[in-house]
Amino acid sequence: MAIQKREYPTQQAIIEGCIKRETLAQRSLYDMYAPRMLTLCMRYAGDRERAKDMLHDGFITIFNKIESYTGTGSFEGWMRRIFVNTALMSLRKADVLRKTGELDDASGEQSLEPSALDKISSKELMELIASMPEGFRVVFNMFAIEGYSHQEIAQELNISESSSRSQLSRARSWLQERITR
Repeated sequence: MAIQKREYPTQQAIIEGCIKRETLAQRSLYDMYAPRMLTLCMRYAGDRERAKDMLHDGFITIFNKIESYTGTGSFEGWMRRIFVNTALMSLRKADVLRKTGELDDASGEQSLEPSALDKISSKELMELIASMPEGFRVVFNMFAIEGYSHQEIAQELNISESSSRSQLSRARSWLQERITR
């Protein structure tokens, strides 16, 4: 006798299955979102193994807190917030963010010529972001990609707003220098 798989025709059906702790629903949710969330984790982690750990921890949190999703706003946005928080928690545990500290404002930020950006693929750009110094990478991701304000970054990382601005400025300069190479 073959075991029948339960099908989940909609995202809402998957969410409801996850709330009921149905393994197949959890697997469906994982299969649907793992590639995107791994990309998010990679941006913060800088290496694949740390990113996989963040992905695993994030999904555990999702499965344990899925009933707290209220249905307002996008489900993926709710998940992204959890994965960003998971990544930040992982970096705090590794004491990576302490290196962020107070920095002087970076000076001499240069403007990229459009031709330099035309010559780099999105994959190469993501690799460059992943290779950034960790403090730069975290602030750059939170501001430029996730849309956090400097006030929110300062609060999340326990740094000053001026330090957040400085890290972003330095990250941009660092990135621009490597893109023009």
